[in-house]
Amino acid sequence: MRRWSDVSSAVVRTRYKRRPYSVLAQKQAPLPEQPPPTRRDPAAIVAPELASLRTSLLSLLGSAHPGLDEIAKYYFLHPSKQMRPLLALLFARATNGLGQHWREKQWAAECEGAGGRAEELDWPLTRADVLNDWNPSMPDSTASFDAVFSLVPPQPRVDRPPLPASFALTPSGIPALVSPFLLLPTQRRLAQILEMIHVASLLHDDVIDTSALRRGVPSAPAAFGNKLSVLGGDFLLGRASTALSRLGDFEVVELVASVIGNLVEGEILQMKDVYTPELGIIATPTASKEAWSVYLKKTYLKTASLMAKGCRASVILGGCSQGEVWKEVAYAFGRNFGLAFQLVDDVLDYEAGEATLGKPGGADLRLGLATGPALYAWEEHPEMGPLILRKFEREGDVELARDLVRRSSGVLRTRELARAHSEKARELLQLLPDSDAKVSLEILTERVITRSS
Repeated sequence: MRRWSDVSSAVVRTRYKRRPYSVLAQKQAPLPEQPPPTRRDPAAIVAPELASLRTSLLSLLGSAHPGLDEIAKYYFLHPSKQMRPLLALLFARATNGLGQHWREKQWAAECEGAGGRAEELDWPLTRADVLNDWNPSMPDSTASFDAVFSLVPPQPRVDRPPLPASFALTPSGIPALVSPFLLLPTQRRLAQILEMIHVASLLHDDVIDTSALRRGVPSAPAAFGNKLSVLGGDFLLGRASTALSRLGDFEVVELVASVIGNLVEGEILQMKDVYTPELGIIATPTASKEAWSVYLKKTYLKTASLMAKGCRASVILGGCSQGEVWKEVAYAFGRNFGLAFQLVDDVLDYEAGEATLGKPGGADLRLGLATGPALYAWEEHPEMGPLILRKFEREGDVELARDLVRRSSGVLRTRELARAHSEKARELLQLLPDSDAKVSLEILTERVITRSS
């Protein structure tokens, strides 16, 4: 493992004004006193980016089929927390300038032909009419079907401009945030991609979970039917994959693409024993310890993976390379935060029900799902075991399970587990320089425990 001093000495000093580095400040010469970061609403820190995220995103989702176009945009037109893009944008704000390749990333965002400018991210890897076929939202970049398709002479390859010679220099110094803050176009696009993948997972989940409501409005399956909802989710993943390829970073592509596989793996874990003969899936766990292992793994795959890998990808796009600690902080934070987020969500299904989540209390039980409170109750009330094993299928099972949870410390213990993950996430943030974005991330670790929806 590399020592902290090894990590810090490998980071490039930029030409911008630097902010004090909180962890190492006591080892450095005294710096002018800076005003403390303000405690603002986290979403307010990146409000312009969040406000424009969905507007610009809709142009990526155009389809020649009116029904598919409508379903693809359906959930984007309703308010949501936008938690995944919020985390990615805040980590960009909290780390841009620290990575040793920051200057190269900024150069690519400003230099024509380098592939990092906002308009260049919309260029296809091949000819526009070959890649996009037909997107009514981008009529100038696609080909219609009203005429035969003619051969177009190939264009000569345009190589990426060479890096400035000065980038070969690696001056020593303490890593510091870029000031004034600069968000790269690739990081904005990543935030959109994360939201697209999340919404695609909602479209698929609502088919499996037979949800009637989502955010207080009819779910996509209720509004459009199951088949169109599944196809809409597939379409979103296709568009997200196309946009992902334009980011130009192999590690980021690998990270985000792996999230799609994680979502599928998590859903299969959640469906254990549903189609055992056909799929060869192992049976429902028969002991609480085994069940806990499956539950936490499923929670990571379905919820925390997208947050953790999204945060890490955002930091990488900001110039962090192998051996630098910033992207490790981002992943570890996102993993802990995501687990805390879902654990609290599972608690709210028992505590709040319809008043906050738009679904009746005990909805997870009705789907045959044993979440944290039920698994803790199993440890205290052995009679919960048979209910879990038969997935609460018999009449009265759901009511009995809810009563057992109420008579146990399951809800309290699940909240405490969520708090442990949240506190660890907050602890990890102390490795970052002081900034308004860091404070906002700390606020989110507090809110994830106290939220009621």
